[in-house]
Amino acid sequence: MNPYYDPAKTHHTPDGFRDPDVEAARTTLRDIWAWKREARREGKPHPPGSPTPVVAPDLERIIGTETSATFIGHSTALLRIGGLTVLTDPIFSERASPFSFLGPKRVVSPGIALDRLPPLDVVLISHGHFDHLDRASVRRLHRRFGDRTLFVAPLGVGALLRRWGISNVVELDWWQSHAYRGLDMTLTPARHWSARSFNDRNRMLWGGFAVFADGFSCYFAGDSGYGSHFRETRDRLTSHERHGVLFDLALMPIGAYDPRRIMKEHHMNPEEAVFAHREIGARRSIAIHWGCFQLTDEALDEPPLRLAEARTAAGLADNDFVALPVGGSWWRPSA
Repeated sequence: MNPYYDPAKTHHTPDGFRDPDVEAARTTLRDIWAWKREARREGKPHPPGSPTPVVAPDLERIIGTETSATFIGHSTALLRIGGLTVLTDPIFSERASPFSFLGPKRVVSPGIALDRLPPLDVVLISHGHFDHLDRASVRRLHRRFGDRTLFVAPLGVGALLRRWGISNVVELDWWQSHAYRGLDMTLTPARHWSARSFNDRNRMLWGGFAVFADGFSCYFAGDSGYGSHFRETRDRLTSHERHGVLFDLALMPIGAYDPRRIMKEHHMNPEEAVFAHREIGARRSIAIHWGCFQLTDEALDEPPLRLAEARTAAGLADNDFVALPVGGSWWRPSA
């Protein structure tokens, strides 16, 4: 039984949660086995033509007063916003897996090592998949920073965090908000699903985050297929718009999209991410969810190449939607 069940909400079910538009979790083990057999026959995943780019982070500047976003890798980003330090979907382990010896292996080290992170005020967790919620990483963060760090997560994820010894947790349903030290954080819908085992499918909710601070706003998409929820988010949060822009910055996933018959309802490709960038009302976007773990069939270096083509086709400037190198930072332009 879903302890959060509200029959008035279309994404709630008695047993958990669902996507009210598309049941993204319908992919079966038979589908997965067929995909893997086909991939082996066709020599997939394709090897990358070039390694994921990496730069040394400017740690001294990152811990300063400027508003910034640093790409640590995959969907892990470090934000300086509203004078606070916010981390998204922390994974610093060598594998995106419950096992240290099995599962997708990291191909590039985190842009900032966990032990070199500045003190964290907030950690945002978008959902419970292993490449977004890594037990070893969050427990190490808790050992470093203790209860000074607030974890904000979708319904059901908080119970897991508390079992791991983390008590400073706030759980949100879609469209619920939490205010903390000048940040207003709202959990927004995403087209995805959740599971950490064979018997807990969709028992935990998933989502993105709209974060508003004084004079600045950021959208973290988490993990999502393309859908009407981007426009819905802009329409519902329109009171925050300034000069026709809802978000000064968005963190948009662009990778893990092939084969489309398996991944379309789970993950956006770069072309769809460009559509989402526009529909969410973002001034600038940074690409996440690429280049660190080989999760699907496309080459690790393909997503930013396709992003550049999609950006040009959409008439966007080069700096409107960028794929930063691991360790690279975006700095809020001076007024």
